[in-house]
Amino acid sequence: MLPYKTRKRLSYLILIVGVPLYIVVAVTLVNWIERTWGRPPIWVEFLVYVGLGFLWMLPLKPIFKGVGQADPDDQSGKK
Repeated sequence: MLPYKTRKRLSYLILIVGVPLYIVVAVTLVNWIERTWGRPPIWVEFLVYVGLGFLWMLPLKPIFKGVGQADPDDQSGKK
């Protein structure tokens, strides 16, 4: 398991750089679907966006888990 500080830094990097890039990829995917097969019904677009919204979290859950808590290795009790 990664140390707390490493996980916290990785989570910031993912939220600042990774998520916006993932949003661009998701929108590009939906635009590609629209160009290839025509505009899907709005509920299909919604399901694609919701599915992709959950998909990015699954492999990254171990990095984000417990990052909002106080550092368990910190002896001074500071956050």
